[in-house]
Amino acid sequence: MGTKHHSSDTVSDPKKKRKVGFSKIDEGIQPNDCIKIYIVSREEEVGTPESFPIEPVDLSPFFEEDGKIYGYQGLKITIWISSISFQAYADISFESTCDAGKGITDLKASLQNIFADNIVETKDDFLKTFSTESHYVKSMISNGKIIQQNVPSAYSNGLNGNLKTDCSELEVVRVEGPSMGLLYCRLVPLVLLLVDGSNPIDVTDPDWEIYLLVEKKSDQSDNPQKLLGFAALYRFFHYPDSQRLRLGQILVFPPYQRKGYGGHLFQVITDMVVSDNVYDLSIEEPLESLQHVRACVDIPRLLKLEAIQPSLKAVVARLKEENLAKRTQITRFGPPSEAIEEARKTLKINKKQFLQLWEILIYIALDPIEKHLENFRTIVLDRIRADVIGKDTGAAGKRVIEVPTEYDPETSFVMFKMNGGDESKEIEMEEHDEVKQEEQLQKLVDERIEAIKLVAQKLSGKSY
Repeated sequence: MGTKHHSSDTVSDPKKKRKVGFSKIDEGIQPNDCIKIYIVSREEEVGTPESFPIEPVDLSPFFEEDGKIYGYQGLKITIWISSISFQAYADISFESTCDAGKGITDLKASLQNIFADNIVETKDDFLKTFSTESHYVKSMISNGKIIQQNVPSAYSNGLNGNLKTDCSELEVVRVEGPSMGLLYCRLVPLVLLLVDGSNPIDVTDPDWEIYLLVEKKSDQSDNPQKLLGFAALYRFFHYPDSQRLRLGQILVFPPYQRKGYGGHLFQVITDMVVSDNVYDLSIEEPLESLQHVRACVDIPRLLKLEAIQPSLKAVVARLKEENLAKRTQITRFGPPSEAIEEARKTLKINKKQFLQLWEILIYIALDPIEKHLENFRTIVLDRIRADVIGKDTGAAGKRVIEVPTEYDPETSFVMFKMNGGDESKEIEMEEHDEVKQEEQLQKLVDERIEAIKLVAQKLSGKSY
C-alpha cells in the first residue's frame, strides 16, 4: 500500500503581525467520495482505462465510528484488485494532513478492515503477483471435485441463452479443506465490497461448502485460468435422516456479470441438490436479482413436473371463467398441499419458494394475460393482503395500524392480533389510514406483478 503527499512550507516573517482566527471544523469525507476501486486481470491494465471499475456498497462501516475519514485535504484513494490472485494494492495521495479536532484517520487500518492480509504494501510487489501467482486459481481447485461440466440442453431456454461462452468451457468445482479456507479469505473483500450487509462465513465450520465457477482455459502464463464467481452453501441435518442445503452467498464478479454466469452456477447447484437427494434448498435473505435468477431456473423445471399440472390447469380454468370483481367472499387459488410436497420431493423446491413460483405459473398459463389481468391482480392482492395484514379482511387476524409519532411519523405503526371473531373488539381505523394502507398494498402488487412479468419475458422471449 503506497502513500504520497504534497505540501509546501512557508517561511514566516517575524515582522508581520499574525492574524488570529478560529480553525475550520473538520466535517470529514465520505469514503465512497474519495475511493475508486478497479478490477484488473493483467499487469498492463493497472492505472489504465482498461481497468474495470466497480461500484462498492456503502464503505462507511469500515471507517470511523461515524463512517467518515478525517484529517486529510485533497485525499484520493485508488485500489486495484487482481482477478488472478485476488490480492489488492491501494495508492493513497493527499495534499496535506491536519488534526482539526477529529484526529487523523488511520487509512491503513481502515482498509485492512476490508482487505485484511490481501492488501500488498508496494505497487511493484502487486504487479509481480500477475506472474508469480498466475496459477493461483488452478492450484486452489486442483484437488476439488467437479460438480458438473455441461448444463443439459433442457436448460438452454432463458438464462443460458445469454451466456457469452460455450457451457463446455465452464465447470463448477467444489473445494474443501485448507484450500477452501485460503481461497475464501481472498474472496472476502469482494463480498464485503459488493454485497450490502454481508458477513464472511466461518471457514472453520466443516458444514460450509464452496462452489467455484471457473472458465476453463489453457493455463499459460499469459492466459491464466479465470474464476468467474462462487457460491457458499451450508449443509445441515433434517430430521430424521436427511439434510438440507441453504445458500448463504452467491456472487459473480463484476467483469462477468449480466452474461448468464450466475444463472448457470445456480442451475448447476439445483441439479446437485436433486442428485444429492437433500430435503430442500433454501436461500438466506435473497436479493431481488437473485430471486429473479432463481425463478428463471425453477419455472422450466416446474412446467415439466406432470404431478402439478392438473392443479395448475384447474386454477387457470377458474380464473378464465370467473369474474372476481363480483365475488362475495375471498376465494383461494393457492396450490394444494400435494403439489407443494411433490415440488419439494422431486425438485427440492421449498414451500415458501413454491408459493412464489405458483403465481408465475398462473401468469404464464393465463395466455393472453391482458384478458385476465384483473383477476390475476386480485389473487396477488389477496395473497399480499393476507401476508401483510391477516388471513381475512374484516376477520380475526393480524392488523397493522399506522400511528404517527415524533420519532418518525412516516413509518411508525402498531401491529396487534384480534381475539376471536368478536367484531365489537375491532379498532376502527381512520379513513385516511385505510386509504394509505390500500395504496401501499397496491404498490406492493404493482412491484410483484412487474417482477413476475420480467421472469415470464425472460423465459418466453415474449413482450407482456
